Amino acid sequence: MASGAEQDRYGSHFSGQAPSARDVYNKIPRTSGAEQDRYESHFGGVGDALPDTGSLSSHLPRGSGAEQDIYSSHLSGKFPSPSEVADRLPHGSGAEQDRYGGWFGGKAPSGPDVTNRLPQASGAEQDRFGKHFGSPSAPWRSPVNPTAVGLLQSSILPSFGFHAGLSTIAYGVSRYTDRADGKDWLWALGMTSNAWWSAIGTRVINDGLSVSQAWSTLGYSEKLLLGGVSAWGLRLFYRIATRSVRSGQDDPRYHAAKKDPGFWNKALFSMFLPEAVAQTLISLPFTLPFRDNLQSAQASPAFGDASLLHSLAVFLFSTGFALEVVADAQLEEHKRKSPGTVNREGVWSIVRHPNYLGDALIHASFPVLLLGAGLFHPIVLAGPLVNYVFLRYIGGDRENEASQEERYSKENPLKSAEFQEYKDQKNSFWPSAAEVQNQWTWIMAGAGVAGALAERGFRLMTSS
Repeated sequence: MASGAEQDRYGSHFSGQAPSARDVYNKIPRTSGAEQDRYESHFGGVGDALPDTGSLSSHLPRGSGAEQDIYSSHLSGKFPSPSEVADRLPHGSGAEQDRYGGWFGGKAPSGPDVTNRLPQASGAEQDRFGKHFGSPSAPWRSPVNPTAVGLLQSSILPSFGFHAGLSTIAYGVSRYTDRADGKDWLWALGMTSNAWWSAIGTRVINDGLSVSQAWSTLGYSEKLLLGGVSAWGLRLFYRIATRSVRSGQDDPRYHAAKKDPGFWNKALFSMFLPEAVAQTLISLPFTLPFRDNLQSAQASPAFGDASLLHSLAVFLFSTGFALEVVADAQLEEHKRKSPGTVNREGVWSIVRHPNYLGDALIHASFPVLLLGAGLFHPIVLAGPLVNYVFLRYIGGDRENEASQEERYSKENPLKSAEFQEYKDQKNSFWPSAAEVQNQWTWIMAGAGVAGALAERGFRLMTSS
């Protein structure tokens, strides 16, 4: 039995018998209780024998208690030399460029390194998402560059795709009905449809606007442009369609070409698609401002008094439109009253093809209107130029007169003689200086002035 003293109560800790004086001495703690004493066994282990002074000295802490002393075992199991400590200490100031120096090739970055790795944009949306817009040189510039390549991608190719699709459909219908004049139906209607698609359709489909909302986004000059194109296109379409239906057969201009057995196999590429190319270029003045409004505005020169250009554009359009309407009406009236003869009265006394002259004036008015509106891009001049070339040298008076001369010489020699005299007296397209004395020249000019005054009055009323 034990007395209750600690040595009796814990005697089993000493191998089941009362410990000797040496055993007691060996089990008494030799340290102060500090961490470096209590865990000294982590530093090599102390033997069972009472340590001598040298052994104790080798295990006592040599540092001040700072981290570099407490964790000295991290330094290769022995106290580090000054050079080892210096190598492991941080060499930077703690600033971001020092702490993250590894990003710059393992050394403190130079000025150019820091500049190259810092963000170059302000954080605004146009900078953060600039890669979506071809990295423009300035954030306010349009994502479509103003070069020919940009316009080709944004306006010309989509327009050609539009016209080529319509021409392919027209070719299929024309081949099925064996009437090549199907492409004539498409001439004005296709360009008018492209204008409306560019101005309204693309906004409805691509931007999710309603038709009324898309219309409200247009400025006054843009609405006037779209209205003028519609008036020209729908009138010409009605004229061609009613004449074709009334005749009940293909246009005489195509009779000779259709005698070729392989005509329809070649017509798509020799007639229909080439006209799609011409329509694409002619329609530039009334498609480009809607498809590339910003580029048109940036390229447009500024004028002090744009209202004069605006009025000039309306004058040209009104004169040309009056020429077309009056020429067609007078021609129909002459056919009823004097069939089998050449009409040389009315506006047909100015030039041999007043309807073609009117068409040229209409298309010339569109770029002038864009100049006044600040939406003129130089490429739109291709529209009236290509239209003029087509009217004069491809499908207009040249083709028409060649067909007339051939038919009149075979069917009506008297009319053929009248036609030759008519050619000697009057110019084909542009009036001669002598037509200044022609009253119909002044009547048509007066129609143009009336149109310009009427439009200006309407503009003043709607703006007040």
